[in-house]
Amino acid sequence: MLAIGFEEPGGPEVLKPVEVAEPHAGPGEVRIRVAAAAVNPSDTVTRSGMAHDRYREVTPPYVPGWDAAGIVDEADPETGWRSGDRVVAITLPVLAGGGAYAEKIVVPASQVARLPEGSDFVSAATLPMNGLTAWFALDALDPRAGRTIAVTGAAGAVGGYVIQLAKTRGYTVIADAKPDDEQLVRDFGADVVLPRGEDLASRIRAHAPDGVDALIDTALQGDAVLAAVRDGGAFVLLRPAALGGGATPERGISVHLVMVADHLDEPHALSELSHLAAEGALTLRVARTFPAEHAARAHELLEAGGVRGRLVLEF
Repeated sequence: MLAIGFEEPGGPEVLKPVEVAEPHAGPGEVRIRVAAAAVNPSDTVTRSGMAHDRYREVTPPYVPGWDAAGIVDEADPETGWRSGDRVVAITLPVLAGGGAYAEKIVVPASQVARLPEGSDFVSAATLPMNGLTAWFALDALDPRAGRTIAVTGAAGAVGGYVIQLAKTRGYTVIADAKPDDEQLVRDFGADVVLPRGEDLASRIRAHAPDGVDALIDTALQGDAVLAAVRDGGAFVLLRPAALGGGATPERGISVHLVMVADHLDEPHALSELSHLAAEGALTLRVARTFPAEHAARAHELLEAGGVRGRLVLEF
């Protein structure tokens, strides 16, 4: 069976087509014939070796990828899924049998949801990882603590989902954007859009003099924007500080690290995201597609920066 993987960590060029054993669904599991797999920044972290300690004991090839969309072709009948069901899924890269860069993947039924109505496989593949990151970032907040939040990296895939989900939950959103992205971020529903760059915290304070109730830092700016948060507010990190972006607690601010891998057994969230995408409350954004064999080129483009939406591999 075809997969895209690597034998040793390194640059994008280490990604190659590899042959791996075809997996089969066991109790409580679903096998999906993958049609599309999104390329996420966390995939480049995996491939580069920055997270090598997490999979050092795994026998290569290492297969990255969190997001998949495709068709169920084998399932434990107890799961309720049947062959032919069109689905999206999230899987744990490299570990637990390998990631989504493969012709077929096996995942627990809790990590599967129906394809959003009206979407195709390519667009749907952009939803799971980034949508769940946004979902659990907002879940980390206590809505009783205030309703004004700031979002950095608002034009990015996660940032866009954060804004759109925040609006469905009744938040007022202050976001940052480059001039070329300002209308895009407004279209997501941001109430205030500020220029990106230095002194963002002070510009946020100009609109929220006491500070925002929470800041979700999708751009990994860390301490540089912590001053935008009010005393006793919340700061949400999306990567461990060692991988970029830290926040030093001060003034009673609570710091929350959100990792999707900690929430893979919570099935309602992915199903709800699929429903919201079908309703048009979430925008599924595809930047560009590539044949799976061209994964190295997709990683090169992602690492070069400036991608809006997600790059997607097609199998």
